[in-house]
Amino acid sequence: MHPNGWRVSLGLAAVPALMLLVGCFVITDTPASLIERGKDEQGKAALKKVRGVDDVEVEFKEIVAACEQAKAVKHPFRNLMKSASVPPLVIAVFLQIFQQFTGINAIMFYAPVLFQTMGFKSDGALLSAVITGLVNVGSTFVSIYAVDKVGRRKLLLQACCQMLISQLAIGIILSFSLKETGTLDRTLATIVVILVCTYVMSFAWSWGPLGWLIPSETFPMETRTAGFAFAVSTNMLFTSIIAQAFLTMLCKMQANIFFFFSGWIVVMGLFVVFLVPETKGVPIDGMVDVWKSHPVWKRCFKNE
Repeated sequence: MHPNGWRVSLGLAAVPALMLLVGCFVITDTPASLIERGKDEQGKAALKKVRGVDDVEVEFKEIVAACEQAKAVKHPFRNLMKSASVPPLVIAVFLQIFQQFTGINAIMFYAPVLFQTMGFKSDGALLSAVITGLVNVGSTFVSIYAVDKVGRRKLLLQACCQMLISQLAIGIILSFSLKETGTLDRTLATIVVILVCTYVMSFAWSWGPLGWLIPSETFPMETRTAGFAFAVSTNMLFTSIIAQAFLTMLCKMQANIFFFFSGWIVVMGLFVVFLVPETKGVPIDGMVDVWKSHPVWKRCFKNE
């Protein structure tokens, strides 16, 4: 490899960082954020821009009422411990945990190592990792288009099926065909790369973005900041755990590591089926009715 390859690799990280920096000056505040800071007219204008219509009076009043209610709360972390806050908190925290137990960050972090194990040379392994990264970025745009057309639950469940099939197929191929490092047939190695891309693709349009979108739609204004603090902390904690453990797990479990993540994907699917409600088109103050009509979460609202 080129002696300056690691410098180029690190330097290229500046490209997305620069894009984020530019984006900070372009992106606008959310309507709720503007209204919460007393900028009602700017908030209404932002809401019209987001919705693409001029008649937003009903939703605007709902946001104003929610912001006033949020300002009245002096201890949001204490409110987060109330029974009514249990559903959004549990969903937010477990979505972050399951994000990591799909194995996505482990595969993205160590893709070159994984592909080298399958027999790709160092340059080929790095190229395969770049390809999966591009697939990840490109597939995220599918979510932007599909999330309000298909719905959150359908995207999550479809991705669980696609990720499960991909992981099981990779595990089976490697279990029967990879006897030692670098011995996988070239054709099978290419198939594995395609399966990894299929897996990354399904994650990128579902569990990746929706793990952040759904909590933003389920937490009420008065506990949203505190709730997201728990969600982000959980994400960082489990990202660190998986990143530290993956190489050891790969050495010990070998191909069985894909069956390990497959098992978690089944758990994730059951979690969505039984505990995650559809939030598509639900207004900011409509989640209470969603929780009260949910077969599991309605128990948290028995005294209300």
